[in-house]
Amino acid sequence: MEKIKVIGFDADDTLWINEPYYQEVEIKLQTLLENFLPAEKISGELFRTEMSNLHIYGYGAKSFMLSMIETALKIGGNDLSPNIINEIILLGKSLLEKPVELLDNVKELLPELKDKYSIIVATKGDLVDQQRKLNNSGLVDHFDHIEIMKDKQEKDYIDLIRKLNIKNEEFLMIGNSLMSDVLPVVSIGGKAIHIPYHTTWIHEIADKNSITKDYIEISKLSELKDILL
Repeated sequence: MEKIKVIGFDADDTLWINEPYYQEVEIKLQTLLENFLPAEKISGELFRTEMSNLHIYGYGAKSFMLSMIETALKIGGNDLSPNIINEIILLGKSLLEKPVELLDNVKELLPELKDKYSIIVATKGDLVDQQRKLNNSGLVDHFDHIEIMKDKQEKDYIDLIRKLNIKNEEFLMIGNSLMSDVLPVVSIGGKAIHIPYHTTWIHEIADKNSITKDYIEISKLSELKDILL
């Protein structure tokens, strides 16, 4: 870690709670459509719809809402009540209005790291929604740079590191997703620390047994002090 100059933090489920809100909404969608299909099949159809729409809508609550509507129409067809569509829209809006609930130790840790490193946010999702959450988090002043990315593949990180004017090995990424926050960064020669969250979107789950790349895994943010300070 002695070469590290810039530390990038993922936002959702690394700095604040996110995925549990999506799961709550998905359960409500299952209830709305329970007369058409069992809950498990509704979730399966929703996930397939989300995956097919990623290249069009990207990530975030608005994309999720559109995929829920499309899923409901696929499942319910002509028997689907307009009231259900309206309820789904309200569910989507509820995601966009959720308060920002910081995870433990975030407020205390960032100022300490900022004394030694340049600290940035590198997150993906809907631009307007992520800006809202950042503005409401009370954390903006702790960051030297904020990057809201359309995706988190190797190329996206290469572009980010070039923008930061540092070498790949001088960048450390911290986040809850192996697929988005860890593996792409390690693959291009950066460093990564994985902090698993108790619930993760299935699209972000990787098989740890098949991973050969080096990264550090810790259980909570406060453990970063022993590694970085």
